Amino acid sequence: MSTSYTLTEVLTFTLTHAKHMAAKVATDLKRMQRFYGYPSDSNIASYEAEVIELVKAGYLEQVTYGFKRNGQWIEPTLRYEAKDLYGVTTSDDDPGKVRPGLDISNATFYTYLTRNSTWHALSPEEQAAFEKRLPFTRTGAPEPTVNGIMTRDLTYSSGGRSLNRSSVRSY
Repeated sequence: MSTSYTLTEVLTFTLTHAKHMAAKVATDLKRMQRFYGYPSDSNIASYEAEVIELVKAGYLEQVTYGFKRNGQWIEPTLRYEAKDLYGVTTSDDDPGKVRPGLDISNATFYTYLTRNSTWHALSPEEQAAFEKRLPFTRTGAPEPTVNGIMTRDLTYSSGGRSLNRSSVRSY
């Protein structure tokens, strides 16, 4: 005779979960600002609001914030990749570990965002309606390459989703 048990867990991703993860992104950006002077407080607030909306709706693929020189991301640059955990648990790290004292001479602060297939499945009308909720409009541009490698270093998770953070590291 055998016995089997089934456990079903349903997680609803809420605005509170999205705010929890976006606050960690904002904390990383605030640390970048303290060390390098960018981004501004108003830009950090806008980036945080954008992440909240995109993560809550499930449209974010990845977003990168950092410095580029000659069309390439350099240190310090942070990339956040959105993932659905599908019931798997993962860590919820504390924000931080932005390296101070790196050379950003002749570099500019830049951000680059990509949306996922769920976004691209929306009609143009649905996309336009959603875009109106965002704090600013992004325009198309080529994605910078990386001067070095992207190294995964932290994970921010809540409500069954995560933002996996990677940092640029020089060779």
